[in-house]
Amino acid sequence: MKQLDLDPRLLKPNPWNTNIMSPDNEAKLDESIRRFGMFKPVVVRELPDGSLEILGGEHRNEAAIRLRLPTIPVVNLGPIDDHKAKEIGLVDNGRYGADDTLALADLLSELGSAEDLAEFLPYSDTELSAIFSSSSIVLDDLETFGEEEDPTKEPSLKMPKTHTIQRFKVPLEDAERISELIEKTMREQGFTESDALTNAGDALVFLLRNS
Repeated sequence: MKQLDLDPRLLKPNPWNTNIMSPDNEAKLDESIRRFGMFKPVVVRELPDGSLEILGGEHRNEAAIRLRLPTIPVVNLGPIDDHKAKEIGLVDNGRYGADDTLALADLLSELGSAEDLAEFLPYSDTELSAIFSSSSIVLDDLETFGEEEDPTKEPSLKMPKTHTIQRFKVPLEDAERISELIEKTMREQGFTESDALTNAGDALVFLLRNS
């Protein structure tokens, strides 16, 4: 294994990469590299003709070329066979863990607003709104324990509940299209007056009622 600094134009993409990226996320990746640089190296192997083939980091390499970076950090695994190369590529693109949504929301809120973070983080506006909303708790909906009610205290008026949060899973191949459709409907129908999560929900209801 060798760690090198190389011209990204010298690296070849592999023919079996299944990881695709939307133009919107390409722009986010470019912005993240502008802000933080290439802190994650591209992983390559040596081919028999001496060229270097990318096993992990093809999108980062393409972004480096777009940004005209002269060199990027590269980890060369040496000459390895196709089977092992494909396994390494899948591991590089995969993710073993899942975020604790509340912890993620707290972390993101320390770093900035959803609008600021959307410029470079790989989340859609709808996803960021859902993450941020998960840290909001309506105190009136929680039961209190160990406190006696004050009989002299006037009962507080609760605003009638108009919305509820629903969570569901969709196939990965459909997620981006659904997000784009909801965001498009929000813009076209003027669902902009409430918070982002409510706007997205109103757009979804509109689509369902008019399907």
